[in-house]
Amino acid sequence: METRQADDVKSPEAALREEQDYVSRVYDRLDRERAEAERTLREGPASTGGGGVFQARLERAVATDEAARHLDRLTGVERGLCFGRIDHRADGDGRGDTFYIGRIGLRDEHREPLLIDWRATAARPFYTATPTSPGTLARRRHLHLRLREVVRLDDEVFDLDGLTAADQSTIVGEAALLATLRRGRTGRMSDVVATIQEEQDQVIRAGLPGVLVVQGGPGTGKTVAALHRAAYLLYTHRDVLERRGVLVVGPNATFLRYIEQVLPGLGETDVALATVGELFPGVRATAAESPEIAVLKGDLRMASLVDAAVRDRQRAPEEGVEVESDGMDLRVDPATTLEIRDRARALRAPHNRQRRLFVHEMLQALAVNRAEQYDQMTDEPLQEILDSGNVPQWLQELLDEAEEQPLLDGAELKLAKEALWQEPAVRETIDGLWPELTPQQLLTDLFGDPEALRRVGPEAGLSPAEQAALVRPAGTEWTVSDVPLLDEAAELLGALDDSAERARRRAVEREREAEELYAREVIQSTGIEQTGIPEIDQLDVRELAERHVEDALELAERQHDDGLRLTTAQRAASDREWAYGHVIVDEAQELSEMAWRTVMRKVPTRSLTVVGDIAQTGNPAGARSWGQMLDRYVSGRWREQRLMVNYRTPAAIMKVAADVLATVAPDQIPPEPVRDDGPPPVAVRLPAGRITAELPDLVAAELAEIETGGAGEGRLAVIASGAAHGAVRAALPGAEAGATPEALDSPVVVLTAEESKGLEFDSVIVVDPHGVLAESPRGGQDLYVAITRATRRLTVVHHDELPALLSAIA
Repeated sequence: METRQADDVKSPEAALREEQDYVSRVYDRLDRERAEAERTLREGPASTGGGGVFQARLERAVATDEAARHLDRLTGVERGLCFGRIDHRADGDGRGDTFYIGRIGLRDEHREPLLIDWRATAARPFYTATPTSPGTLARRRHLHLRLREVVRLDDEVFDLDGLTAADQSTIVGEAALLATLRRGRTGRMSDVVATIQEEQDQVIRAGLPGVLVVQGGPGTGKTVAALHRAAYLLYTHRDVLERRGVLVVGPNATFLRYIEQVLPGLGETDVALATVGELFPGVRATAAESPEIAVLKGDLRMASLVDAAVRDRQRAPEEGVEVESDGMDLRVDPATTLEIRDRARALRAPHNRQRRLFVHEMLQALAVNRAEQYDQMTDEPLQEILDSGNVPQWLQELLDEAEEQPLLDGAELKLAKEALWQEPAVRETIDGLWPELTPQQLLTDLFGDPEALRRVGPEAGLSPAEQAALVRPAGTEWTVSDVPLLDEAAELLGALDDSAERARRRAVEREREAEELYAREVIQSTGIEQTGIPEIDQLDVRELAERHVEDALELAERQHDDGLRLTTAQRAASDREWAYGHVIVDEAQELSEMAWRTVMRKVPTRSLTVVGDIAQTGNPAGARSWGQMLDRYVSGRWREQRLMVNYRTPAAIMKVAADVLATVAPDQIPPEPVRDDGPPPVAVRLPAGRITAELPDLVAAELAEIETGGAGEGRLAVIASGAAHGAVRAALPGAEAGATPEALDSPVVVLTAEESKGLEFDSVIVVDPHGVLAESPRGGQDLYVAITRATRRLTVVHHDELPALLSAIA
């Protein structure tokens, strides 16, 4: 923090040099902290002396782990480290506080604030001050950096009299927001930490508990606001969220790569990113179903279908059980078989855990039957003696005593069961009655067996036609719609038999108890000054202690693992049952009812940020309203915040989009554009046979326009209907195609409307709007998405008359 004083009038050039000096000082501090973190990672912390071997090892591990996390944050904020300054009004003594705002907080060697983290309370006026409500601010200054050089200053003055004479003489620049919006696209989303607007700031700083719905039309910045919210929540609630993590669910892999640099650039590197097709560990589904199958698999009835399929694999034959063992035909009668199955089902446990009871009781029934048969065979010679009536007294006493004893005592029964379980025929019979199943195996068997679907389909309310539609051959690629079904199956099946692993873990746990005791003693003896955490002023002593206890316990556990440092995101991604501290769902209107069941399992606390636009729902299985999807889980306990300002789409393009919206979602209000620049949209009518021939020249002309339009580099998307997609790809062989991460690096990409969701491009060419409208029940919403991807130029290529929805295009 600096205190300004009245000084000599300065030129704008002098002001630029002054800001450069300060920014250089900030970067010097960043370099020193990086060097210290790297030294700790390379050499380990200095020994504190005393303590045992484990204590010394643990101290080193705690410090090294913290240094690794700290270095990750410091590395991610290099670009645009310091981007803002706020000057509070001078007081009666001619003094006023000045704060520099940046991506992280830094203190100088005297522990004085050098840079204020953009999420800190002291930085909030940078985002909330307006000309009509400036609070105590006299000026807001934006610092534009190229690498580490200050190249431009932009000032917004709220109170000229509140500035010193020197500051009044250095007011420069234009509105930083519009300057940012005019920049060309780079294929990656940029953070807006320097230009967050007030309505976005309200989203970012909303409380952690509960479900916040951010409803916003195209260009309102809802995605980037949600990502900044993730960074803000991790900063404000780090003690809660750093251990459990934050999950961001996006629509496709292209979108995730598009946004992946935003959070590291804000100083956060430990957020998991996934599509719906990646929410089941070990599966990365990208294939899509036909609209009809997508609707069916997204229906909640599929949960009942999966449940019925599991129960269908828990069998009790009407004729009972018979299996050959060691020359004997062992039998379990129908009533006992049914009783064993129902007793196993009655356990409040998943299928694979219930199976353990079923196996043990079935083995016991078979062992008893075998003992009975042996007993009967040995009884036959005795029966002849008994029938003769000449039974010695001693023999009669033995027979009477034997009748009072069970056929098998505990030890004998255990051995008999173990012996039976080793026999392939016995194991095969029991596996056929109650198999151990994986989710993949269950669904593969179900969808590959029409007879099984006919058995269980009616229990889920599926018609014969719907049952038939689900049939597919084994080995078919998993689709995005399958992933929620796999997760549902995993919930019902549970883990495979892990008794050996659990025994190993119990042994490890016993060995670790002493080490954890040492760990806690180390934490209690570690002073706050030794932590090296720059944000120490944000934590009280108790929070710090709890945080380091968690570190110590995790590190103690790691001594028995591979020694690799896995991030929270990495550990969570491999654990289906991981419970996140917060989940952000983008393009949330696209999630089906079954997909929402999967998401809700990831966050038992129901702490979510749900981001989307009901008017853009293109998935036939997606949301018609937020209440339709959320009331089942948080009825009456979710809150909605609307973003109504469009920062991306020029007014001329938004006028066309508003006409489409009025037809496909008349209850939705289009966002108000703030930009009124750029050319109006253009319609190009070509004969159907000439479109692909003319398209390369049209693309080349558009690229030339965006490259010479004063914005530098740029990106162009050709968004085609499904029917025209193949021909368009063939006409543009040099362009990337489809929702792949590589598509973002290409100047030109060919996409469908669905694949373009969440992305933005300088120029968009929409090919075959009639086809887009006709190919899906939600074709109007898809067209709305397609035309609102453009930030500068829009061209619609058609061969028939333009659809009436686009009549506003010249």
